[in-house]
Amino acid sequence: MLTDLEKGAIRRHYQAISKNLPHFRPRKAQREMLAAVANTLSRTLEKADGEEPPKREGESIAVIEGPTGVGKSLAYLLAGGIMAQTRGKRLVVSSATVALQEQLVGRDLPFLVEKSGLELTFALAKGRGRYLCPYKLYQLTQSQAQQSLAGFDTPQILWDSKPKPEEIQTLRELADAFAERRFNGDRDTWPEKIDDTLWLKVNNDNYGCLKAACPNRPECPFYLARDTLETVDVVVSNHDLLMVDIGMGGGVILPAPEHSFYCIDEAHHLPKKALNQFAAEHSLNQAVWALEKLPQITDKIAAVADKAELANLADEAAAALLDSLYEWQFHLGDTPELAYNDSGRDPQWLWQDGQIPEELALLVSNTAAAAQSLYKHANGLNDALSAARREKDSDSAQIDRLSSEFGIFRARIEQISAVWDLLATEPVGDAPPLAKWIECSHNSDKTDYSFHASPVSAAAMLAAGLWRRAAGAILTSATLQSLGSFQHLLQQTGLQWLPETTTLALESPFNFPAQGELYIPPVAASPKQADAHTAEIAEWLPKLISPEEAVGTLVLFSSRKQMQDVALRLPESHLPLLLIQGDLPKAILLERHRQAIAEGRASILFGLDSFAEGLDLPGSDCAHVIIAKLPFTMPDHPIEKTRSRWIEQRGGNPFMEITVPEAGIKLTQAVGRLIRTEHDYGRITILDNRILTARYGKQLLSCLPPFKRIG
Repeated sequence: MLTDLEKGAIRRHYQAISKNLPHFRPRKAQREMLAAVANTLSRTLEKADGEEPPKREGESIAVIEGPTGVGKSLAYLLAGGIMAQTRGKRLVVSSATVALQEQLVGRDLPFLVEKSGLELTFALAKGRGRYLCPYKLYQLTQSQAQQSLAGFDTPQILWDSKPKPEEIQTLRELADAFAERRFNGDRDTWPEKIDDTLWLKVNNDNYGCLKAACPNRPECPFYLARDTLETVDVVVSNHDLLMVDIGMGGGVILPAPEHSFYCIDEAHHLPKKALNQFAAEHSLNQAVWALEKLPQITDKIAAVADKAELANLADEAAAALLDSLYEWQFHLGDTPELAYNDSGRDPQWLWQDGQIPEELALLVSNTAAAAQSLYKHANGLNDALSAARREKDSDSAQIDRLSSEFGIFRARIEQISAVWDLLATEPVGDAPPLAKWIECSHNSDKTDYSFHASPVSAAAMLAAGLWRRAAGAILTSATLQSLGSFQHLLQQTGLQWLPETTTLALESPFNFPAQGELYIPPVAASPKQADAHTAEIAEWLPKLISPEEAVGTLVLFSSRKQMQDVALRLPESHLPLLLIQGDLPKAILLERHRQAIAEGRASILFGLDSFAEGLDLPGSDCAHVIIAKLPFTMPDHPIEKTRSRWIEQRGGNPFMEITVPEAGIKLTQAVGRLIRTEHDYGRITILDNRILTARYGKQLLSCLPPFKRIG
């Protein structure tokens, strides 16, 4: 229950914002969200000393849909921050996008602290891989003479091929800048783009980290950042990092779930982010490279740690795994599903219903067994290195170097083992199957195969790993309902199994009937008739967009091909106004769009799905949103195909259960680009006749804001 102290603190700091900000206007929906966040988190269950952890059923979890203009971040930061302080918790705020993370740390939290008087400390959490490992960098940039003096060879083993001069130069620039404190080791602060492959040579990773034994521990960017995270009230993270932490057991990177109140913004992205974390994949060629080089380093470990027998076992397991992968290469070369075609896509071989093809069952079993054996022995060698480090001070530099290098191989080995553990797993009972597939790719005349496995739903993992452990959680976004219900999100996130979870849909502060119009022109062609529909869009756009009116128009497409085809068919009068996503970086494109409006010219933005969410163009910058096609996503990904087939086998309809609800969310998000403030006015135009003719059309229309219908 919410205490009087907590109520008073929230009221006092909220009123302080109003006093310190002359134009601040308290909003009913924002106050409602403040109360909902505070009341929800007040219901957290505490573990009593000597007792089992409480059984959580969602009593301290709320799903809150807060439309644009509500002021969601202020509400959850203020109420969540106060509740975390009074209840002895940490507030973990997670977003799906870098843009929102930067907004929270750079604008929203400083604003809250300054205007409300609430003393909150905060920091941005990033994945370990975003930080430099000084130890790796210094080893790779030492001269050969320095390497010899230190007692070990130049680390050629870490390079897939001979390093290029420009790669060595980049590493030396990084090393000099870091040593001179001109670079703090955060990749995102380096002024130039660093190639991903090169960064992997010097980034911070769990496997190669020497931890307390590292001579560079005091200056390690990752540990310095982590030390900061342990002292602040609010940790701003992202969904990927949150899922990595939960996948590692929780409390490894971020505060432990039991001691955390979570505010998960952009929560509609969480299910897919979670799936990415629980999936696994590996490249055949990269695995072969690592396994062929492994004996070079196991020999060194055997010598320094006196573990020749263990090294031999690891080498034997690696050889067995290599034999299996070579056999896979032979089989896959003759697999019809992986033969190249004219589709322009890499061929995929999906194992139907997650079932292992009968003729490959033994090979899958042997590969999985070899991978598991190698993983076990690699961990044994790592333990042996740690023991040798404690016992042989005179060899510490060489052992540290071996540990760091071996970490790269351990990471690859664990990745391979995780994939084959999943691939070898057979479906059980009525549980959702795993999606399993193999892809073939060609690069520089070299063929590679990648093995993939993934759950088709993250619901069970989220329920067990996060919701039933978290002290409390708020899930929010401007669009969480689909077709007027939260059920789709609850199912995707596993919250349907926590019956005490609260759901709340806040009212928009906008007067949609007075601020906007909805127009559905009489388009004859269905999007299923692709060429005819494209031609009709090209005919309609000049009628809908005046080149003389100095306002912005956003035209959203579901297909890049259709977007480009329509652009080619526009009349000469409209071409100078056109800005197309992909022609320029997004920031430059939007800057030119805004500049055109500011200079009294019309501007037309052509965009795809990513422009349908998160794009903020208030006022005349976007007075018209035209939706070329309802945003249906066809289930062509292996995970979606496997899930759809599983639903069908259970008597369901995947189109109505998945495709339509997800289209409803995307359509609402696209429409949300129009009205961004209480002073905006504009029009939505939908050029897809299915919204009037199809049986699901009324459902999609009903989830849109109540604009005035015209035409």
